[in-house]
Amino acid sequence: MTGEGRFCYEAGSVFLETRELTKTYRVGREDVHALRDVDFLARQGDFVVLNGPSGSGKTTFLNMISAIDRPTEGEVVIEGVPTATQTDRQLAGLRRSRIGLVFQTFNLIPVLSAAENVEYPLLLQHLSRSERKDRVAAMLDEVGLGDLTRRRPNELSGGQRQRVAIARALVSEPKMVLADEPTANLDSETGRQVMELTCKLNVEHCVIFIVVTHDPTVASYARRRFQILDGRLSEELPDASVASPS
Repeated sequence: MTGEGRFCYEAGSVFLETRELTKTYRVGREDVHALRDVDFLARQGDFVVLNGPSGSGKTTFLNMISAIDRPTEGEVVIEGVPTATQTDRQLAGLRRSRIGLVFQTFNLIPVLSAAENVEYPLLLQHLSRSERKDRVAAMLDEVGLGDLTRRRPNELSGGQRQRVAIARALVSEPKMVLADEPTANLDSETGRQVMELTCKLNVEHCVIFIVVTHDPTVASYARRRFQILDGRLSEELPDASVASPS
């Protein structure tokens, strides 16, 4: 980590906070508690890895903090504003401008080139064509795909497709990127490369990364590690024996 990146993390302002966040689903006659009284805080430049088995509440947590879904109880506060006080339109604008998403299945549009996939979020921000072109070219260069801009997803490897997805998540200059199992469909070496790239971008862009995974090896890339089980979140103490690649 560079000195600038460390300063960005240590001095970063609070971007996201959850307070007694609870999500309950009604299944038949039973209540299923997907999240239970979760208190969480992330500062600008943070890098968080959240581990947990299938069904533990990881995806529900992402849906809450990205304002895709609303909590049953408690609140999500983004940049000091509770999401419960905002309209659906305002929340959509928040996701467009402040939150980037990376998925395990890449979610690229098959008929578009790498450059067009990365450009897509910018079309919703009404930027000029020249500014969109400059941003896309810079981001694809940054993720190591500057010479593959015209290739479609089916002409790229899994690792290259995930790099396109990461570029797409960052091109709108968000404050926070949420990654849901970003290495699940990659082999171990490609997964390592993607995580190292993620760490590099976290430092250089001073953007929060919250990575949700069931893969314990991904935890070695975190500044902060959390476990989620039965909807309850707990932070792990740092392990001095594991050197973070970031």
